[in-house]
Amino acid sequence: MTLMSTQRRRIAAGALLAAATMVVTTACGGGNGGGGDKGKDGLAFNGGVNKVLNASDKKGGELKFIGSQEADSWDPQRGYYGFVWDFARYYTRQLVTFKAAPGTASTELVSDLATDTGKVSADGLTYTFTLKDGIAWEDGKPITSKDIKYGIERIWAQDVISGGPIYLQQVLDPKGEYKGPYKDTSPDKLGLKAIETPDDKTIVFKLPVANGDFLQMLAMPAASPVRQDKDTKSKYGLKPFSSGPYKWESYTPNKSIKLVRNDKWDAKTDTVRKALPDKISVTFTTNADDMDNRLIEGEYDLDINATGVGAAARQKVLQQHKGNIDNPQTGFIRYAVFPQTVIDNVECRKAIIYAADSKSLQTARGGPQAGGDIASNMLPPAIKGADPKADPYGKLAGKADVAKAKEALAKCGKPNGFKTTIAVRNNKPIEIATAESLQQSLKAVGIEAQIDQFDGAQTSGIIGSPKVVKEKGYGIIIMGWGADFPSGQGFLQPLVDGRFILQSGNNNFSELNDPAINGLFDQALKETDPVKAGELYKQINTKVSEAAVYLPFTHEKNIIWRSSRLTNVYTADAYNGRYDYASLGVVK
Repeated sequence: MTLMSTQRRRIAAGALLAAATMVVTTACGGGNGGGGDKGKDGLAFNGGVNKVLNASDKKGGELKFIGSQEADSWDPQRGYYGFVWDFARYYTRQLVTFKAAPGTASTELVSDLATDTGKVSADGLTYTFTLKDGIAWEDGKPITSKDIKYGIERIWAQDVISGGPIYLQQVLDPKGEYKGPYKDTSPDKLGLKAIETPDDKTIVFKLPVANGDFLQMLAMPAASPVRQDKDTKSKYGLKPFSSGPYKWESYTPNKSIKLVRNDKWDAKTDTVRKALPDKISVTFTTNADDMDNRLIEGEYDLDINATGVGAAARQKVLQQHKGNIDNPQTGFIRYAVFPQTVIDNVECRKAIIYAADSKSLQTARGGPQAGGDIASNMLPPAIKGADPKADPYGKLAGKADVAKAKEALAKCGKPNGFKTTIAVRNNKPIEIATAESLQQSLKAVGIEAQIDQFDGAQTSGIIGSPKVVKEKGYGIIIMGWGADFPSGQGFLQPLVDGRFILQSGNNNFSELNDPAINGLFDQALKETDPVKAGELYKQINTKVSEAAVYLPFTHEKNIIWRSSRLTNVYTADAYNGRYDYASLGVVK
């Protein structure tokens, strides 16, 4: 979706909350189910995990979000944070989307702008959709198949609107023949041959190679329609033109957002968005601890980023407000990643992995409840091909292996250690604490790592730029990722496929570009049997571990706050264990 997501999201892509992008996933979206620990309002701890809490169809009021992390972009083709994908459902629609339901039921694809989930040819190469009657833009003009095609074409304009997921570009135009709508020489700027629009109600996708996850890609915000006459290119994220139940009234970056009802949206055409609040507001703050306090005081309803209550307020909410919190799995892995342009010797990277104290890192992230289970490899447990027990560097033992770290240092020609820099976002205290934990562990074997806190609002242009990463000498980047959709492709490909390296908005921070890994992805994408595909993703995961470009910390869990006045609260696996924002209402 994401953190993502950096959560992404992440995402998800996130792709990524606290990672990039953030992101859509089924991975571990549960938690421990609910029950017990009633709050003063009669609300239960984990009452919103995998089930609906405080069901209501009552309309009205203002739903108030607060967050400490701005979006990477609110442009549907550009955003990659998981929370952005969740929030984007207020003002974007797609041909298909995820069902409005708790837990794993949310991962079912249902029709949205289209009348059904598409007609697929026997060879899996052609997808045909018919648009619903009555779907309209915020000015009342009908949404057409050409609007959807144009929106998708914008993904190709990576030199103008970089940062979003590029799956559709990879699948529909693997040779990179189309140059995007801004360089399109056809008069209507609809020159992408892989998408046909025979009339305003019909859209046909023609894949050169079958891909079993194609429908999942069409459910991403990146597949949202954009109308040509409203496309402001790189500025589109400042005020997207709405196809959903709400439209943008005002936006001051890093300060606030206000959405109001889109009176041209017809509920009869939309079976997934409840559109209960009259207004939706978002306030941004750089002080995460202050944000938690304002949530507890009832000034706001929930944290849009959903990264969890911070350490300063954690004890208070667990002891005094347990009925207002949920503790779901998020589907994210939190990790350190090592750019090979900065640390080019595999043994030096292995030294970092061995030297890291995994228990200390888990504690820095909040412990088993607020941080998650210790992770030892780069596939979330619920994805086919994952093996949570696969532990090539002995991280599940919960401690550093100093002897092996020193052995690796000797092999890399740095027996006394070396100097490097850890890059971490300045507005994420939990990430800073993680960096400090890692810094201490590395010091024990002679690796001196200074910490550089960069502007979290500029993530895609700083760590997302391989050029900047190299210039700043970022040998270690603290990040996290949730699956964009529930498969090895949806989680691993943006992180480790060399063809996903971008010059801006990059998420393959290690710049891993192994032909063997890329080739295994090609095999897995064609595989229609999820179990067989999973075996290929397992091989990829093993090769990623061997490359020593990732140090996974945790399979994340969060303690997330919900105000007592929220209705229709439930966590959704499709949104990385976050609440389904489009279903929420408020008691006025």
